[in-house]
Amino acid sequence: MEKFISHSGTAIPLRRSNVDTDQIIPAVYLKRITRSGFEDGLFAAWRNDPDFVLNKDEYKGATILVAGADFGTGSSREHAVWA
Repeated sequence: MEKFISHSGTAIPLRRSNVDTDQIIPAVYLKRITRSGFEDGLFAAWRNDPDFVLNKDEYKGATILVAGADFGTGSSREHAVWA
C-alpha cells in the first residue's frame, strides 16, 4: 500500500458504538476464502433498514467510514476487514 497524505471523498458517519465483527460480517459469510465479494454480507443485519446510513443515496460511492467507539471488536475475522 502506498502512503498518502490527504484523501478527498465522501465520509459515511456510522453513528453506532460497540460494532463487533459479527455485525460487520455475519458468520454465514465466513466460508468464503477469497478476499472479494463480501459486499452482500457487510452489515447484513442492518441493510434491510432503509434508514441505515449505507442505504442513503447521499453516501453512494463514499470512500471513508467514520465509526464510533469500539468498532471492530470481537473475534479476529479477516473477513470483516475484507468486507
